Amino acid sequence: MAISNMAVFNSDLRTLTVELLQQNLNAFNGSTNGAIQISADGFGGDFFEKSFTKALDSAQRRVDRYGANSAVTAIDLQDGVSRSVKIAGGFGPVRIEPSQYTWMEDNPARGMSAIATAMANAMLADFLNTALLSAVAAIGNNIDATLTSALNLSSINTTDGLFGDARDRLSVRVMDGATATKIIGDNIANANRLFTAGNVTVLDVLGKNVVVTDSPSLRVLGKARVLTLVNGGVMIGNTRDLITNVSPMTNGNERIEQTYQADYSFTLELAGYSWDDTTGGKSPIDADLGTGTNWVKNYTDVKMTAGTLLIEL
Repeated sequence: MAISNMAVFNSDLRTLTVELLQQNLNAFNGSTNGAIQISADGFGGDFFEKSFTKALDSAQRRVDRYGANSAVTAIDLQDGVSRSVKIAGGFGPVRIEPSQYTWMEDNPARGMSAIATAMANAMLADFLNTALLSAVAAIGNNIDATLTSALNLSSINTTDGLFGDARDRLSVRVMDGATATKIIGDNIANANRLFTAGNVTVLDVLGKNVVVTDSPSLRVLGKARVLTLVNGGVMIGNTRDLITNVSPMTNGNERIEQTYQADYSFTLELAGYSWDDTTGGKSPIDADLGTGTNWVKNYTDVKMTAGTLLIEL
């Protein structure tokens, strides 16, 4: 690959990666009923905060019109803060030998396509795995949203019941392949495939879409975790923040080499939970994101949160 073509190669590879990623995101978003939303929208800085008014349910009271006109305690109108966090990732370096293309009189665009496809799938998997790690941690730390039980359709239904009369707000389940195999066996007539990319599959099971992916956070010590999320329960953004670079050709080995590397970032917001920047810090790593106490519950009512979690007994 001529040095004059390096910048073009890098630019075209970045463009192709973004295009492939966006195609995957469009397909993925369209198949999850909006429970997991991935977009290019982001924010500057380490965190994004937005305020909300805390619930005033406790302000309601019963009145005895014939009783003594006793004093009552006032309920303060209070604002809370919901905080989302920015997360960084990387891809590569990937070693390239320009001579492998010239030897075969092949087009370097073939290598560009292979790298772009791999990176687009890897980034989508990272977005999803990180979001699931965080959601399992946050929801698992909320006793009102968590059920520990045997893994079957009945227990999934009971987990939906944690939302009471708001159970219909729960729109998408997320589970690993082994769990999906068991559940599909219980409900085999409804195993319609909606979307596939890399190791992520979306199925229709029990009238709700089920995202099937072998994310490590969905199985702990051999026991399954099943997430059921509301619309907008997980919001991933800033997916176009991609910095790429192809190194100059280097000597010293039998064949001349180049390397390709990329940096990217994305934002994460969980409905009803706020990132605790004091304990969790900036630019968190997976250990921070997977610690439930780093996600603070914003609302007392579980119905206002991201969803429920079934932990296999």
